[in-house]
Amino acid sequence: FFAGDVLEIGAFWSLRVKDITSFERYTAQLNTYYHDYSAELTPSQQMYPLIGLNLLRLLSQNRLSEFHTALEVIDPEQLHNNLYIKQAVDLEQYLMEGSYNKVWNSRSKVTGEEFLFFYDILMGTIRNEIASCSEKAYDALPLQDAATLLFFKSLEEVLNFANERGWNVNPAEQKIYFATANDDIKTEIPSEKIIKQTLTYARELERIV
Repeated sequence: FFAGDVLEIGAFWSLRVKDITSFERYTAQLNTYYHDYSAELTPSQQMYPLIGLNLLRLLSQNRLSEFHTALEVIDPEQLHNNLYIKQAVDLEQYLMEGSYNKVWNSRSKVTGEEFLFFYDILMGTIRNEIASCSEKAYDALPLQDAATLLFFKSLEEVLNFANERGWNVNPAEQKIYFATANDDIKTEIPSEKIIKQTLTYARELERIV
């Protein structure tokens, strides 16, 4: 399995230098060893961590059909018993439910630079999805509510994000005003319910703490 060892080192190195394209190439080659020759080779200790990382990559890139295809070749017992696989399966369930707060909270349980790398990309994807829904559902939001909704810890992060999205910030009112180009198609969208649920949940947490 020497060739496989080299590929595994390459896969981890790719993530250390944040080269996702390279990581994808390495994992594609590793799948041959992990699945096609699994009967002949002793499982590597890095197999499930790398499979789990690849599942996180697919989730972070919103490639759900490929995510489910990847799950089909994994031993069914590992789907709920293996830590690295289960966290990806759980994350996908949270995303399907629209329970973004659960995705955010699960980040604190993750160890390892490589896993946090994909978690942060996934949170970026979620923030942009929430932002797009907010633009259609609301004319404006208080800055503090926007911070809660987008899982930011500081107003500075909110302001930087608002600038990237081209939102207008009114410091005096402490509000963000969204672009009005899509006003004719706002409201009446399922995502508005998710947004309200997320805000309510976050406020309840703050009250408990």
